Amino acid sequence: MSPTPPVALTIAGSDTGGSAGLAADLKTFARHGVHGVFALTVATAQNTTGIRSVHQLPGKFVGEQIDAVTRDFRVAATKTGLLFSSEAVEAVSDRVDSLGPLVVDPVLVNSAGSPMLSEEMVVLYLERLIPVATVITPNVAEAALLSGIDIVDRDSASAAAAALIELGPAAVVITGLLEDRWAVDVVATNGEIYPMEHARVDTNNVLGTGCSLSAAITSLLASGMQIEPSIRSAASFVLAGLESSVTWRLGEGRGPIDHFANPGH
Repeated sequence: MSPTPPVALTIAGSDTGGSAGLAADLKTFARHGVHGVFALTVATAQNTTGIRSVHQLPGKFVGEQIDAVTRDFRVAATKTGLLFSSEAVEAVSDRVDSLGPLVVDPVLVNSAGSPMLSEEMVVLYLERLIPVATVITPNVAEAALLSGIDIVDRDSASAAAAALIELGPAAVVITGLLEDRWAVDVVATNGEIYPMEHARVDTNNVLGTGCSLSAAITSLLASGMQIEPSIRSAASFVLAGLESSVTWRLGEGRGPIDHFANPGH
């Protein structure tokens, strides 16, 4: 018999291809020994080649899903992914006291780096979610959009991280800065800004890396780990998933990482 696992909540969209969104989050939770529960914000028809259509769920229903979960389970940590609407953002921010440590993955741009949500949504993130977040995990394009700083290197990424940490989160992780042979994440806490780097992995299987990083941080926070070790461990988890899935051929486009790889092996 095993002990009762902690519970983590993801508030995000679906991916019918099983690579990103709720699929990546729940697999990541399971890999870390956490029981995953969810609130669905957007249902998509998509595969490894792209998104075919999107069906937005009403913000009121998003809130009802969160209430159903938090009134029955002791949620130890929560993450947000694609919220898609102002009503969904408000449903989360109105219930933040019941969510535990909150990891915000601000899904604001598409894979080409172009904004896919309105300026109103950016403002809502800045005013309603980021100030109450424990950790935020924007990629380079999202961090530039939120901070107003053009990110081209480590110095500008550090400046953006410093600007975002001033808004209230305990930690900021800016992901996806690429330098020659290196992939760099820039981490900011209330006392320090530093890079985490690893050799770039030559792979086409990169779908859901941002979802998986934020879900891993959420899992580890739910299990009682402190913030900075959670960030480092989550980064190692994603790197292991990238390395393990290099030879995978799932679908015709970009595939998923291996969510059950063992870091260090």
